[in-house]
Amino acid sequence: MNTVLTEAPDELAGTEKVLSFFREQLLSGVLKVGDRLLGERELCLALGVSRPVLREALRSLANLGFLDIRHGKGAFVRKADVAVFGDFLTFCLAQQPDMLDDIMQARVAIECQAIRLACSRATDSDLSRIGELLTRLMETLHDAHDGGAADFAFHMAIVEASRSPALVTIYQSISELLKRSHVQRRVETGNTPGIVDYLVEAHREVFLSILARDPDKADKRLREHFAIGDELRRKSYIAAFTRRTARQEEEEEHKKAD
Repeated sequence: MNTVLTEAPDELAGTEKVLSFFREQLLSGVLKVGDRLLGERELCLALGVSRPVLREALRSLANLGFLDIRHGKGAFVRKADVAVFGDFLTFCLAQQPDMLDDIMQARVAIECQAIRLACSRATDSDLSRIGELLTRLMETLHDAHDGGAADFAFHMAIVEASRSPALVTIYQSISELLKRSHVQRRVETGNTPGIVDYLVEAHREVFLSILARDPDKADKRLREHFAIGDELRRKSYIAAFTRRTARQEEEEEHKKAD
């Protein structure tokens, strides 16, 4: 018989009090990066929790990268590390079936809004970087791994050009899954007729639409890019299945002949 260990209800409630207090202080602007939290005694009295519960909750926040606990000096608010958030999301999403397909849908939602914003917010530096990454993408068309990485970097630069901290943070948090998706799609469609021409033209059109500062056209070009990419992947699946079936039939014929 398996035994499941859980926190005592009072301890859980106490931990939730501490986390809720910290969250509200951040949202209200009372606490900012670099600020020192109240001392243990004051926090315990204010929240009605014991020191062991408070210390455990603060350690949890420190492990998540939200606090910097300095021995003898107290706990200080840290700038959150998006990599920690990304690891958490990766662990959660990796357990889901068809995870990469689901990530693709999230990518569409984020990028289509980001590209609209980029049309009005992108700086000359942003545009120059996107152009450089387009060149890099064209130089790696025949390498699934490097090409996938270049493809991701191109799209990441578009999201960054949106100048939206929220979109950039969310996109960065699923970056490992997105990179994997880019490489996998390159592997799956690498032998599809016309794939190289498509990759060049699709990304070029997306870039030109941003340069034109036309959000509707940019949104349309990006959605077309995603739709055609999905169609090419579907065709690659069919082609792979057809080849596999043909090999199996050929092997069966050889067995009969023997």
